[in-house]
Amino acid sequence: MKTGMAFCVVVALLTATGAAATPASEVPRTITVAGVGTVKAAPDEASFSTGVVSQGATASQALAANSRAMNAVMATLKKLGIPDKDIQTSDLSLSPQYQTCKPGVVCPQRIVGYEVSNTVNVTAELAKTGAVLDALVASGSNQIGGIGFSIHDPKPLLTEARAEAVQDAIDRAETIAKAAGVSLGPILAIQEGGAEPPRIYHVMKLMAPASAPPPVAGGEQSVSASVSITWQIQ
Repeated sequence: MKTGMAFCVVVALLTATGAAATPASEVPRTITVAGVGTVKAAPDEASFSTGVVSQGATASQALAANSRAMNAVMATLKKLGIPDKDIQTSDLSLSPQYQTCKPGVVCPQRIVGYEVSNTVNVTAELAKTGAVLDALVASGSNQIGGIGFSIHDPKPLLTEARAEAVQDAIDRAETIAKAAGVSLGPILAIQEGGAEPPRIYHVMKLMAPASAPPPVAGGEQSVSASVSITWQIQ
């Protein structure tokens, strides 16, 4: 009786194993290919830092002088139509200034004044950036730098880049399949990679009013997208 039950169990296991197994010939063959799309366009926005560095005999004098100058800078930004959302304070500092000793002379460390630095980050239309920089320097800004360029609305460019990435993957897959003597079947999976427009940075320092608005060239930016597509091959 026990032998018969054991035989039934073995037969059942073998049957179940046979039913679950998939012949090697039925395992789908696939090919996965990556595609990249790149679209170039001129930027239409510029971001830069601007501010004032002021000195004074006392901390309060330095701060008062800096506040007056920065109020003029902020008023200029408002007059130029720069919205509040595109103006952000990035640095505000107060530091003591020490006396300078002659080379080879040892002298006590003594505070001789104070320095205040106030800097804001600004985003403006690229076409108006030269005039904005000129007006800021004329209003009292003595620190300008860190200029970067961007595209205000990159979505249409990203859409175009994604379409190019898919077509690039299709072209590559067809070339590979033809070389391998197979044909492409249905698409089994599509996965998108990263897509982000880069920012291009330059450095500029203007310390005195310019006789004419400085030229600002934004150049060109590349917006890229990537995809990975898996096909069944026949």
